[in-house]
Amino acid sequence: RKALNHELSKLFNEMWDVDVNRLMPGKDYTIDLQGKAGAAQQGDSAVQDSAARHLFHNVNEERLKSIKTFATFISLLDNYEASTGVAEVVTPEETAENNCFLDAILATEVMKLAHEYLLKKKLAKPNLADFKYQLYDIWFQLYARKEGDRPDSCGFEHVFVGETRRGKQILGLHNWVQFYLQEKRNQIDYKGYVTRKNKTRPDKDDQVLSIQFSWKGSVKPIGSTFIGVSPEFEFALYTVIFLLAEERVTRETVKIEEYELQVVVCRHGHHIGTAYPVLLGTSSE
Repeated sequence: RKALNHELSKLFNEMWDVDVNRLMPGKDYTIDLQGKAGAAQQGDSAVQDSAARHLFHNVNEERLKSIKTFATFISLLDNYEASTGVAEVVTPEETAENNCFLDAILATEVMKLAHEYLLKKKLAKPNLADFKYQLYDIWFQLYARKEGDRPDSCGFEHVFVGETRRGKQILGLHNWVQFYLQEKRNQIDYKGYVTRKNKTRPDKDDQVLSIQFSWKGSVKPIGSTFIGVSPEFEFALYTVIFLLAEERVTRETVKIEEYELQVVVCRHGHHIGTAYPVLLGTSSE
């Protein structure tokens, strides 16, 4: 596996440290890990359920809704048609919501650090309005997930909201807020955690998890996600890796806090195809 990227680890730890909007485990939310997930394949409709209860035992929604980046982020989650192959229609109201969200995250220290770093690398425009336009294009510009289809997807929808393919496959959905809100509506069924080789089970204060769940009739055998982090932290992290590389799939090994991760970013032309963290030492490597 790739050697640890020290430069990016340093940047991401700085971003982690200034992420004042991150929710704290045990204080702002509690998770209930329950049992270890059984073996499953993508597309299984029935798998062993090792967790009778929700993953999120509670989340301080007052705090979530009082933080501008979370509030504007949540307003974007209902803007998409989950099924791939169904053309997305973006209304003027949704475009305005996308812009409000980008304005909110661009005002944070996390995004400022990312912007400064990208400026040094000559990968971003100095003007914030130009940088925002660049982010809009990377994350919100629609494209067809399969050749020849109608524009049915974008990076934001895939990574943060989740999509389904032919009702048999879950694509993306790597965000904890979306997971929590879907779980609250009984749309998601958490099936248990997936362990790392060097750790028998995750702790309830772990802020990166590998989990198994079903959503809209399909199972995601292993999905990994940050827990509690702000949307701007994920946005900044994936954008930096996306802009640093040119290849279709980029995997950077970084250490953030105590988490050794491989951050995977796949591109779809000039846009993000998918992005997620993989805890190193998970059996899926």
